Amino acid sequence: MSLFVCLGAQRYRVERPWGDLPDSIGRVSDVACDTNGRLYVLFRRDSAIEPSGPSVVVLEPNGARQSVWGDEIVDGHMLACGLHATVWVVDRDAHEVIVFDRVGRREGSLGQRDQPGAPFNHPTDLAFAPNGEVFISDGYGASCVHRFRGQTRIGGWGEPGQANGQFSTPHAVWVMADGRVAVADRENDRVQIFSADGAHLESWYDHHKPMALVTDNTGNLLVTDQVPRLTLLSPDGVLLGRCRPVLNGAHGIAYGPDGCIYLAEINPSRLTRLVPC
Repeated sequence: MSLFVCLGAQRYRVERPWGDLPDSIGRVSDVACDTNGRLYVLFRRDSAIEPSGPSVVVLEPNGARQSVWGDEIVDGHMLACGLHATVWVVDRDAHEVIVFDRVGRREGSLGQRDQPGAPFNHPTDLAFAPNGEVFISDGYGASCVHRFRGQTRIGGWGEPGQANGQFSTPHAVWVMADGRVAVADRENDRVQIFSADGAHLESWYDHHKPMALVTDNTGNLLVTDQVPRLTLLSPDGVLLGRCRPVLNGAHGIAYGPDGCIYLAEINPSRLTRLVPC
């Protein structure tokens, strides 16, 4: 039986589970898509009781498995495709962001591994600005956003609380086309919008525990939450559409060059694809 959802005027066919993913290396936590349509699916495991192993599964645009890598990742939370054919993985409980090439070779990192507070304390997500700067949400042990240029931390903002500019589990971060920084302030049930230097611009509510953020090819913002819903917002926060494409809320999201939307589900562990139709 086929399922269909709509976001605004666009109709999608729901395909789940999608992609040739193994069922023995953990639970799906996030997904990222490169400019060629290749998917990088991040798995997480409890490293204290589960055996170590690969954490990243690479899928071709048709869903065929290409490769599996990332044995050194302890607690993969989110990932993103960066410049120069890199894949950046937030290794949450190792307090580190690891930079890999597209075949899984380690090229560098931000933060000091296994050193909480230097500067990360269980970070959650990362996003790239048009100028190459990197923004990292530090959401479990801290309540802030870091701003990096290359290997250098050049700023950041945030503290625990409910006021504008404060956070309670900043779970995801995304940089919009005009350089504004969107943060999924999960336990405050909102998405906060900032300038690149951390000035609070707006807070967008009516999101129950927002989980992940991405923009589509027109600059609209897609937000997953734990209702569970997928919400489409204009660049100025106007609601354009909503749907329920997953069972328990997508932990991660990616937007493909062909307009497909990919949703990473932890429970049940799988990848869902929304195909425009």
